[in-house]
Amino acid sequence: MMKKNKGFTRVYKAAFYSYRGLLSALRHEASFRQELVAACVLIPAVFFLDVSNVERILMVGAVVLVLIVELLNSGIEAAVDRMGYEHHELSGRAKDFGSAAVFVSILLWAFVWGSILFGVA
Repeated sequence: MMKKNKGFTRVYKAAFYSYRGLLSALRHEASFRQELVAACVLIPAVFFLDVSNVERILMVGAVVLVLIVELLNSGIEAAVDRMGYEHHELSGRAKDFGSAAVFVSILLWAFVWGSILFGVA
């Protein structure tokens, strides 16, 4: 039977694993790096725009959501690749679903920013 961590130890270890995951994404995922650069430009820029606090939160949230979905997609891809590189319909479908999720989150990002900045909605 495995001993479960509790309290501060569990929180500390979870934070450490999260940190390792971020470092791994930075090292191995070009898409994550590109989206992170965009986030590092856009998030500070939003604080110089003449928008309401709610609009600012929505704009930052849309950017952060893309990063979150990219991390999840990278996890799916890593798990599928761990199983093997030979073609399997379900493996391909899983990777395509992850990619589609990133695409949809980027569309949301563009819609939120476009609606707020240019009144696109």
